[in-house]
Order: sequence, then C-alpha cells, then structure tokens
Amino acid sequence: MSARKDMAINFQDNMVLLTKKYLKRKIMCPETKLRHHVKERQHILELMKRTVELGESNSALLIGPRGSGKTTLVNSVMKELSSTKYFKENALIVNLHGLVHTDDRLALKDATRQMQLENVVGDKVFGTFAENLSFLLECLKSGNKKKSKPCIFLLDEFDLFCNHHNQTLLYNLFDVAQSAQAPICVLGITCRLDVIELLEKRVKSRFSHRQIFLFPGDNGASEQSTITAFDERLKLFQHLLSVPDDENINLDEHDCEDFTINPQFGATWNKYIEKLVSNVTLVNLLKRMYQLDVNERTFRNFLAIAVSSLDEKHQTLEVNDFVEASKMLSQDDKILILEGLSVLELALIIAMKHETETFEGEPLNFETVFNRYMKFANQTSSIESVQRPVIMKAFEHIKNLELLAPVGGTNSKSEKEYQYYKFLLTPQQVIEAVKNYPELPTDVKQWVNNSYQ
Repeated sequence: MSARKDMAINFQDNMVLLTKKYLKRKIMCPETKLRHHVKERQHILELMKRTVELGESNSALLIGPRGSGKTTLVNSVMKELSSTKYFKENALIVNLHGLVHTDDRLALKDATRQMQLENVVGDKVFGTFAENLSFLLECLKSGNKKKSKPCIFLLDEFDLFCNHHNQTLLYNLFDVAQSAQAPICVLGITCRLDVIELLEKRVKSRFSHRQIFLFPGDNGASEQSTITAFDERLKLFQHLLSVPDDENINLDEHDCEDFTINPQFGATWNKYIEKLVSNVTLVNLLKRMYQLDVNERTFRNFLAIAVSSLDEKHQTLEVNDFVEASKMLSQDDKILILEGLSVLELALIIAMKHETETFEGEPLNFETVFNRYMKFANQTSSIESVQRPVIMKAFEHIKNLELLAPVGGTNSKSEKEYQYYKFLLTPQQVIEAVKNYPELPTDVKQWVNNSYQ
C-alpha cells in the first residue's frame, strides 16, 4: 500500500515538473500565430509571394515600437510560405541582424553561409561589396542562365545597418531590387519611426519607400473595444497556461520538443486554469497590468515568472503567485542595484538621503556624506570602524553606478572630496531597498527613518 502511494506521489510530482517545463517552453518560444495586424500581414505575404512565384523584386520597411508584433508577424508569414512545396524548394532566406552583423564583411560572410555558397566562393577575393554580391547572385542561377533563385533578405534592427560605412550593404541590396537584376525581396525591420531620414540620398533613391507600420493596441480605441482587447488578453492567459488534454503534445509551432502529459492530469489542470481566469483578484491584477503595458512580450515574461514557482511542494498556480510575479516584473532597477550593495555602501546611501532631505535637494559631496556617516557610526555599536580610504572607495563605487550625477560647473581642479554631486534616488527608493535588504543590522534599518540630527 505504501509503495503504491509513493508511486502516485512520484507520478504527480513528475506531471507537475513536466507541465512546468511545457508551459515555460510554450510561453517563451517564438510565436508564429498572429492575432492582429491582418492587413499588414497580408501586404508582406503578397510581397514575398510575388518575389518567389513571379520573380518580382521588392523592398519594404516594417516599422513599429518594440513589442508591437513585428517579429511575430514575420515568423507567421515565413511559416505559411514555408509550408508550400514550391517556396521550400526554390526560395532562399537570408536573416541578418544589425546587432550581430556590425559591418558589411560580417553580413556578406553570413549571407554566403545561409545561401550555402561557401563551397562555390572558396578563397575567391573580390575588390568591392558590389562585386561580392553580384557573384553571389550569379551563383544562384540554375538551369538556364536567365533564371535566378529568388532570395528574401530579412534585416532585423534595420536602423543599425545605416551606420555601416557608406551604407554599402543597403545600397547594393536596394539597387539589385530596383534594377531587377535578380528576384529578391528586402524587408527591413526596425523600431525607428524616422528610419528613412537615416538613409543616404543615393540609398534612399533606390528604396521603394514602401513602409508598413505596426502599433500595439488601437490608440483611438473606444471603451468598448478596449474591453474586447482585454478579453483577448484573458483568452491568451488561459491559452498559454493550458495543456493539451490528450496524450500526444506537439509543439512544432513553437519549434520545441514534444512532451507527453497524462490526459487525466491535463484535463484537471485545464479546469483549474479555467476557474482561475474567473477569479476577481486575478482579473483586476491583469487589468491593471494591461492598462499600464499592452506589450505581449512583457505579459509572457510575467507568466514565465509565475510558472517558475511550480515544484514538487508547490503543485498549483495560486493567485498569490501572479501577485508576486507582477511585483518582480515591476521592481525598480535602482532598488535592485541598492540591494546588491555592501552594508557600508548602503549606509552611505542613507547618509546621502538624509543630507539631501536636510538641505532640500541641494548638491552634496564626499565630505558632507562622510561626516554624516561618521556621526551615525560613532553612535552605534553594530557598525565596525572603517578607515577613510575604504569609505572613499565605497563612495566612488556609488558614483560609478550612476546613482550620483556631477553638478555642472564643478571645478575639475578641486579635490575629489569636495566635488559636488546630485543625489539621483528618491527617499522612497532608499527606504524600499533597506526594507528588502537581507540581514541588514538593525541600527542601519532604523537609521533610514532617523537622521540623528
């Protein structure tokens, strides 16, 4: 009987851990299902189709703020096109990223690899980028010499390519597209609304000026449509936290491995999630988060944090898990920095807080902070005696973390102890950091609310 009970416990534990793994993969894997921007998606789909099926050359820019769905839209289009036999057999996709391919040499080298032309190029050296690109496109010709393989260039963080020397990459890609030397489609993806202004005149003249804009949510939405949009967010919440209630789970759309979850466990889990969606506290929390940020990426990060709380001892997602996840997601970066400081450094931060409050926001320097700290240290037994150079080093570290800003007009020739700085933290940030700081001496905790003046 005991052995059977142990088996049941082990089975339950395994299912919880497997569910946790499945949900995190489902939440964080690249999304290929687009729920919005139908017209914009169709526009890009048609552009790429005409390049592959009709041999047309096109260029376009997909523009929108971070989190508006640009990458998801492109992933969705590429997935649909890749499902057709003709596209899969004939089209070549070249993905270039502005953060990775920081100059034309790197971009060309990776384009050669993605076109699978390394064996053709070998050690061949060309004089210019244009000659390199022309040779690559010539290599794509198959069958008769008039027919080239269609190629789709996806340039993520497009604005960074504008920083390349003479914008040679962009010039040549747009030139090929405009002159129809070979069937290519160049799609730039960027969050810079003014990206056209970054293009040089000769590059701009070869660009089609086709711009497709994406924006998260509807800025002119009525109250009724806002409610509908939030209802969609609730449905997404339920979808991302549910598991298939059959034995075979396929995550092909997320490019992830397959999982096997017990059907009975899956059905029970999904009923619980359905019940969770109707919880008033949770709905209000999700509504507040949605009003502050409609970004789906932020929402997915929030769910991933909540799911991470699952383990053998905590086998269900409670409302409090989502409350704590929202707190973690909205934590102030500066408070997190303060929580990583030493006790001495945090004590100096408290001294700066009191100095700023006492003199109503006036600038401070090392000497004033040092004197206030020493006055506190001499009145408490929990603070060990520290030499002045050590305190100076701690002050310098705080300055390097940009929690202090030099005041304009400071005499660079004056000794650093007397240079003035503006304290960049609010009293509430300091109080919050002290409250969260683990194992902080009681005297220091009390000092944050008592200036000892």
